[in-house]
Amino acid sequence: MARAWELEGRTAVVTGAARGLGAGLARRLSGLGMRVALLGREHATLAAVAGTLGTESHAVEVDVTDDAAMERAAEEATRVLGAPSVVVANAGVAEGGPFGTSDPGTWRRVVEVNLVGSAITARAFLPGLLSSGGYFLQVASTAAFGAAPMMSAYCASKAGAEAFARSLRAEVAHEGVGVGVAYLHWTDTDMVRDVERHPVLRELRGHMPGPARRMYPVDRVASWLVRGVERRSASVYAPPWLRLAQAGRPFFPLAVDLLARRELPRLLRENAFGQTGLLGAGGHIEQGLIDRTPAGPATDGHGRPQGEGR
Repeated sequence: MARAWELEGRTAVVTGAARGLGAGLARRLSGLGMRVALLGREHATLAAVAGTLGTESHAVEVDVTDDAAMERAAEEATRVLGAPSVVVANAGVAEGGPFGTSDPGTWRRVVEVNLVGSAITARAFLPGLLSSGGYFLQVASTAAFGAAPMMSAYCASKAGAEAFARSLRAEVAHEGVGVGVAYLHWTDTDMVRDVERHPVLRELRGHMPGPARRMYPVDRVASWLVRGVERRSASVYAPPWLRLAQAGRPFFPLAVDLLARRELPRLLRENAFGQTGLLGAGGHIEQGLIDRTPAGPATDGHGRPQGEGR
């Protein structure tokens, strides 16, 4: 059974903290009296979020898919704020479009950030979590058990992130470290708002049952996740009614198949739909890194582009 614990005065680490859910989580955790390390790809934006917090904080610009850089980030955050008691692997990107015409680099980047980046985050901060008897929260999605057409990289990465976290939980439970998986639905971030600009993706969402179409404010979703952190929950649902959806998990693939066969041909006839590229403001920065165009992000003095995930 999950146990309550005192978080005030402890250290939390949040990846993808420059905006959206990551920034919301940083504010909520700070509100509990935690020191907060904010990790991401835009130092100025991270520092701006840190400036809104009421507790000690530290911004670290880092690419979560870079093993060595994440090791250095963990050392820096621990030196400044102390060993972490909470680590939230939130950094994430998404792209949409038919798999057959998808750009291999963009598709791969979604998996690298969402899955590999989460594992690298866990590896870098695990020594600190072991010393503090802490808690690691993997931000996943309903996409982990309800894979949707036109979002293959995102769904694959979130299913993998869920499996990774469950495996890690079994490995470290006897050492006093808790691991949770957060299942998010539609959250009002710039990434999800970008999804709405594409008619095919918007229409597919529109054919979901009423409650499943609802968009939830970032702060409310962050509050649900932080409640899970407080309880060291193995599974966190945002919104909470998603817990009921787990019971229907075996039937979701059939439902998705039926919906896609019925609606997708019509939608593709009525709307030209290619590749979206990486979605949202953070995704656009990542896309610039992939494309290596002159209009891409500025570098940080070491040749590393400045940007941010989710």
